[in-house]
Amino acid sequence: MEFDVLYWHWLVLGMGLMMVEIFLPSFTALWFGLGAVLVGLLLLAVPQLSLSWQLLIWTFSSAAFTYLWFHYFKPMSIDRTMAGLSREAIVGEVGMVISLPQDSRRGRLRFSMPILGSEEWDIICEEPLVLGERVVVQDVAGNALLVRKQ
Repeated sequence: MEFDVLYWHWLVLGMGLMMVEIFLPSFTALWFGLGAVLVGLLLLAVPQLSLSWQLLIWTFSSAAFTYLWFHYFKPMSIDRTMAGLSREAIVGEVGMVISLPQDSRRGRLRFSMPILGSEEWDIICEEPLVLGERVVVQDVAGNALLVRKQ
């Protein structure tokens, strides 16, 4: 009994590998799945392609897709903003007091340039402040900044 690998076998393998990617953090099974889909589509166009050529094309296309992803496309998709790094991005920054903290209300601070998407932030300070005074951010407490006089 002879078993012929048909185009849909490659398509099913490719889709299966792409679905496996859901459970893997490495983002590599997708490229092997895409290589299998490529071989399936190629086999649909050229049905007399031998199994050894199919495997060779799958190996090289999967390796090429993986190489292209890790060396060209992934570095371009790295987020170079400070999003998600709020404490590290804002601690040590200097701003000006625009509203004084009062009994049940927090004060407000304005930076010269937006930091993490906002120019103005609520502040908490242990020391008495004066409007227009410059303060340094020491820490983040929820949505407010802990500051001290500069």
